Amino acid sequence: MTEGKTTILVVDDEEHVRKLLQRILEDAGYDVLTAGSGQEALDKLVQSENQEPQLILLDIMMPGLNGFQVLERIRRRFDIPVMMLTAKQEVTTVRDALAIGADDYMRKPFRTTELVARVKAKLRRAGLKQIEK
Repeated sequence: MTEGKTTILVVDDEEHVRKLLQRILEDAGYDVLTAGSGQEALDKLVQSENQEPQLILLDIMMPGLNGFQVLERIRRRFDIPVMMLTAKQEVTTVRDALAIGADDYMRKPFRTTELVARVKAKLRRAGLKQIEK
């Protein structure tokens, strides 16, 4: 990770989605960590407590721990903005995600410009200074 850069943790079980998000976010000037499962994401958070990410993009539908379970565990220990990024379209899913602590919810497929704008907005609301590219 680059000192002074904002770090984002991308959690998705689909490798091509992780790589796409990593490229988009790195092109926007962010450092990116990735995790292919909920448990891997939680492990990375615990291991990086001194350099924890400033934002998490979290998928819901993953094997093992799903995004809701991961979000609940994150909220027990960390105060990091979490944006759900998922193919689930149901209004009740959006409601449930926000009710258990998600800061935002974005559906796949997504527009790159909207994703980056929402990331910037979440970081700004969290009071984090960003390095503009």
